[in-house]
Amino acid sequence: QVQLVESGGGLVQAGGSLRLSCAASGRTFSRYGMGWFRQAPGKEREFVAVISSNGRSTYYVDSVKGRFTISRDNAKNTVFLQMNSLKAEDTAVYYCAAASTVVPGPESRKYEYWGQGTQVTVSS
Repeated sequence: QVQLVESGGGLVQAGGSLRLSCAASGRTFSRYGMGWFRQAPGKEREFVAVISSNGRSTYYVDSVKGRFTISRDNAKNTVFLQMNSLKAEDTAVYYCAAASTVVPGPESRKYEYWGQGTQVTVSS
């Protein structure tokens, strides 16, 4: 069982930055591939980024490449999403998720555990 708690969301102007954190419970965090997803009002949840269990592999949706960076600290059971050059279209609730595979990929069905989400609002 893994519990995930996101933090770091907020209101920021376009062009600004935010750093999201996701703290995980449990002793086996390093075995889980971790992903970030987001859901904007009236839209379906979409994949944002994923990082492998050992942190060596990452993958991003095209719309955030070059602006967002996913990373993890297995010693602290935490995964991060650094978001730079934010745009109004990045406004959404951001969720972290854990999958018991090395590199789970972008499909949300592969993730077994989800956080409660943190709101990111980018004003234009």
